[in-house]
Parts: sequence; C-alpha cells; structure tokens
Amino acid sequence: MSLNRTAKGIVLVPSVLLGGAFLAAAAWGDGAAASNKGLALALGGVLIGGGLLAQLLPEQADSPEQLEGDSLNAEKLRNDPLNAGKQGDSGEGA
Repeated sequence: MSLNRTAKGIVLVPSVLLGGAFLAAAAWGDGAAASNKGLALALGGVLIGGGLLAQLLPEQADSPEQLEGDSLNAEKLRNDPLNAGKQGDSGEGA
C-alpha cells in the first residue's frame, strides 16, 4: 500500500486537533481535572508529534507499469475528439 498526501492529511488533521484539545484541557483544567494535567500534556504532545511525524514519511514512487498506464491514458484523452472539444470550450489545453 503506497503512502500519499491524502492519507497523510487524514492522519495529520485529527491527531493535531485532538492533541490540541488535550493541551487545552491541560492548560485550562481546574479542580478535579488538574490532577490529570501531566497525562493531558503527554497525550497532547504524543498526538501532535505523531501527526507531524507522519508528514515526514517518504512517499513511495509509482511503479513503472503505473507510470506507463498514466501516459497511455493521457495520450488517449488527448486524442479523444469529445475531450478535445471540452478543452477548447474551457480554455484549457493547447
């Protein structure tokens, strides 16, 4: 399974948001919640750190077969008369 930007974003956003919530709970926790301040700080730091570290994972390059298929599909789309008409209408292409 290859890693891509979408998967990295799916990991990043919830972990940073949830980590921020734990850090906020640690910062503004009063009364009974104050006894769990260390736990909230640790969980918040781990979640934010894990989400940011997921962005550093290298993306796998596409296989040669996949790249060849992509170029064949691009060539097919360029030669498709219906697609060429759409590109002319939208100002794309050329």
